[in-house]
Amino acid sequence: MTTLTLENEPLVAEVAIISGKLMVDLVDGRTIIVPLAWYPRLWHGSLRERQNWQLLGDGYAIEWPDLDEHIGVDGLLAGHKSSESQISLDKWLAARQAILSDLVIR
Repeated sequence: MTTLTLENEPLVAEVAIISGKLMVDLVDGRTIIVPLAWYPRLWHGSLRERQNWQLLGDGYAIEWPDLDEHIGVDGLLAGHKSSESQISLDKWLAARQAILSDLVIR
C-alpha cells in the first residue's frame, strides 16, 4: 500500500467571491471553486465583510474576522462544507440581526 505525501503544503494566494462561488487560488497555480452556500456565514455576509479576509500563517487557512469564519485549505481540497450546526448558525444570525437593528436605530 502506498501513502500519498505532498511535496508542498497547499497555500492560499488569493480569494474571491463571484457569482455565488468561493474561488481560492493556490500558490501552486490551482484554483478551488466551491458553492458559497457551503459556508452560511459567508453567504449571509455583506460585500464589505466578504472582502475583508486575511490569511492565517503562510496561507494554510483563510479568516473573515467580521464574520468569525475560518476555512482551511485542506478542508477545501477535501470538499468539506461548513460543519457549523443549524442551532449555532441561528444564534449567530440572531445576534447579527440585533447588532444591525441597533445600528439602524442610532
